[in-house]
Amino acid sequence: MKIEITNGSLLNNQGEWQAFNSIQITNGSISSIYLNDSTPDASFISDHHIDAKDCYVFPGLIDLNVSLRDPGYSVKGSVASETSAAAAGGVTTLCCTPETDPINDSEAVTKLISKLAQTSNKCQVLPLGAFTQGLKGEQLSEYASLKQAGCIALSNAYHPIKNSAITKRCFEYAKTHNLSVFINPIEASLHEGVMHENHVSTTIGLQGIPSLAETIAVAQLIKLAEVSDVHLHLSQLSASDSVSQVEAAKAKGINVTADVAVHHLIYTDEQVENFNSIFHCLPPIRSESDRLALLKGLKSGAIDAITSAHQPHEAAAKQMPFGESEPGISGIELLLPMATILNANDELPLTEFILAMTTRSANILSLDKPEIVEGKTANLCIFDPVTIWTLKAEDLLSKGKNSPLIEQQLKGKVKATIYEGNISFIAN
Repeated sequence: MKIEITNGSLLNNQGEWQAFNSIQITNGSISSIYLNDSTPDASFISDHHIDAKDCYVFPGLIDLNVSLRDPGYSVKGSVASETSAAAAGGVTTLCCTPETDPINDSEAVTKLISKLAQTSNKCQVLPLGAFTQGLKGEQLSEYASLKQAGCIALSNAYHPIKNSAITKRCFEYAKTHNLSVFINPIEASLHEGVMHENHVSTTIGLQGIPSLAETIAVAQLIKLAEVSDVHLHLSQLSASDSVSQVEAAKAKGINVTADVAVHHLIYTDEQVENFNSIFHCLPPIRSESDRLALLKGLKSGAIDAITSAHQPHEAAAKQMPFGESEPGISGIELLLPMATILNANDELPLTEFILAMTTRSANILSLDKPEIVEGKTANLCIFDPVTIWTLKAEDLLSKGKNSPLIEQQLKGKVKATIYEGNISFIAN
């Protein structure tokens, strides 16, 4: 298949937008790039032409934490629906959580997920294997067979690990198999509430989760990572003190990385005042000072990456009273409109957002650097940064319509996504 993209601006290796006349793709790879000072090969006949006038072209996004819900939770989502949603969001690679039914703690489940992803063929799916059997936090999973089946790292999601002795043993075992551990830091005994513990939770009468529930766990995990020398990736940090601890650990040379969910960069616990269950998520959306610290951590490099932390839910799961609703936001399709919000607020330039979801995410996973150069596999996003549109629930390809942006006027829309040289999404 041959694809030609014309008349846009590409993100070069210096992090700058550079106008181009043509990007030509042949048999899955970028065969030629013609900048504005060069003339495209007139003999190139494409099967598909994409006019990228007024659009940005950059490497496909890499999302480190996505719940595909498959197998076992088809009412919430499937590999087919959620990878289609990923492609619509400009994502070409994602890591899927082990929270399936059955849990992804075996070679058979990993291979099933991979097979479903290959059938869908919308993006690369990298499974995260269960850190402990059944995610029960008690016994180690079979790391060797999970790695052999294709798991890129290990995760226990938000299921607590029984004690530090088990965590230490798991870290040591993961290190022997050269597997990274993706840990959502929680101290279970302090994690009883449903929103951030602050004046808002006191005012509206909802039980709060203190920042301490995260920061104590971060401190313990960093120390255990230092002792075991495993690569520790802290998933979805939400508290300012967590950022400080990671920054100090990196300065000390400890092998630790971290990410933040995109909604934690935009919203605060003030959004919960009207009991809108859309904002019920884990970790909870915290204070304005925490939000600003997360943004500062991204800019300083203390936080490496941004994730959608995509958690699709059926309508009934969110139509309960706030404390009884299921936590999570459906966000993978709306990463770039949310990036545009941050850019418009002068809080995070679009290029830095893209870097956090391409090069820096690839570094965490030890993947090749995503870049637009001749000879590279064509994993690309074509993004229109100026189109203004109103999001309707039916516009979302994800089965989960639990997004705070529904019925909101948005700026910026993915025009097309190319995965391994094929068009995985194109806007109507």
